[in-house]
Amino acid sequence: MMLNLAALKKGHEGLNKGFLTAVMSLALLGLAGCSSDGEEAVEPAPLPDFTAEVTIKEVWSHGVGSGQGDSWLHLTPVVEGDRIYTAGASGQVTALDRTSGKEIWAVELDRRISGGAGIGEDLALVATRDGHVIALNAADGSKLWETPVSSESLSAPQVANGVVVVQTIDSKITGLDAKTGKPLWIQETLQPVLTLRGTSTPLVSRGVVFAGFANGEARAFRADNGSLLWDAKVAVPRGSSELERMVDVEATPLISDDLLYMVSYQGNVVAIDPASGRVLWAREASSYESMSEGFGNLYLTDAESFVSGVDQRTGSVVWTQKDLKNRGLSGPETSGSQVVAGDFEGYLHALSQVDGRIVGRTKVDSSGIRVKPLVVDDMIYVYTNDGYLFALTIQSK
Repeated sequence: MMLNLAALKKGHEGLNKGFLTAVMSLALLGLAGCSSDGEEAVEPAPLPDFTAEVTIKEVWSHGVGSGQGDSWLHLTPVVEGDRIYTAGASGQVTALDRTSGKEIWAVELDRRISGGAGIGEDLALVATRDGHVIALNAADGSKLWETPVSSESLSAPQVANGVVVVQTIDSKITGLDAKTGKPLWIQETLQPVLTLRGTSTPLVSRGVVFAGFANGEARAFRADNGSLLWDAKVAVPRGSSELERMVDVEATPLISDDLLYMVSYQGNVVAIDPASGRVLWAREASSYESMSEGFGNLYLTDAESFVSGVDQRTGSVVWTQKDLKNRGLSGPETSGSQVVAGDFEGYLHALSQVDGRIVGRTKVDSSGIRVKPLVVDDMIYVYTNDGYLFALTIQSK
């Protein structure tokens, strides 16, 4: 069973913690629960005061479809060359000039999209709610092929070295021929009884596929034939209930300076040797958002919307910003000397990479910002929940 824990925690002001726990526990039995009085409520922190050190300015914006939809999707924009590609939950796929925001092409698929967009080798890739992968020509949006996979995918298909890699919610990962869509290989892991609703986006690097799974494992596969190279533990399930034992790895793996970094819910953030799978260090953490790096740190948003900087070499926490607690922060991304993240009310927050202090903020869109901002060169791309893509810049005051 999959739980939309992020939606429960982020989407309801005044939600009672006892009620949240009861609902998630009783979900195992298909029941509903009720809260007890006197419990601490999960409420978003008010917007904190700060001294503005930067200004965030809009360069352009463009509507690109239905956005994230109502299923707590994480459809993410992706850049290749001078174009930025987006996918919308109702079936829209769009290519824009990333500098001007001018539309290059847009297609309406007669399918609901659950994962995307992926880009590479002249393909624009999406996954559908009914368990298919669709490849479009990245130049003009024309459809090239469509292939069924084992289940729904909630992450963007990835492509490299002639292989499209897609991870599905049944804890399987599949390699498809990039030219034809023909299945090449499939691998699977043991799936826990209870998982978060989401999947990690595989990372393909140097002919190897790195992926995290709902059972807390990291695995590496050969991209050409799917053979397993190694497996490692990001987190080990602990506790007496299935709820307590959830250790999903939903964040996209990150490679920096020849080390692989992964993080799990109710588990750890870890550094792994990508060649051997040996865990070099582990630090307790709980996150389902993808990380970023800069200034020798990893940056992560935890399940309470605390943002932390973690030393990449040792795993030591350098700083933690707690003033945005429970504001449903997206994953963080670096831009210049700042870390940027969106929240459930549509604010984009800028933090200092040095100490995590808030240095800037702007209201982008009232529908909220669920997905991690995308930063390319000096441009910040923010894809809002209702389907608007914004290009922004940060300037020092």
